[in-house]
Amino acid sequence: MTGSIKLLLDPKIYPLEAIYGASYVFIDKAYLFLKSGPSGKIEVSLKGKKKLSKKQLRDLKGEFLNELLNYTLRINLAKYNKKIREHIVSRALFSALGGEKNTEGDEGEKFNYEKDPFGIAIPWEEKYGKKK
Repeated sequence: MTGSIKLLLDPKIYPLEAIYGASYVFIDKAYLFLKSGPSGKIEVSLKGKKKLSKKQLRDLKGEFLNELLNYTLRINLAKYNKKIREHIVSRALFSALGGEKNTEGDEGEKFNYEKDPFGIAIPWEEKYGKKK
């Protein structure tokens, strides 16, 4: 393919999800072609949407590799942080379902949100009457 540059990527180093993510970012800059290469590697061909010089193609390859590294790092961080994210979400859902009824206010005293001392939970119609 003339006016294009090819990369041979090892999926053990760059996960397939990272290759897809980086490819998606480059959809508006270049045409991308992905196919299986030798010994399980992924071949990525980048072809500029406009005519590009050899230097511009090398720059495009460098940008793609940087984006690929970015997505690989994101995927790895997501794996490492999975447990803490699950814990935070489960605590939030537990609290939303009423798992923790008493909490501390700003001054440290205990309050119960079900008592509604400020009348926040009263419907508008009950508090101010219906519009005539």
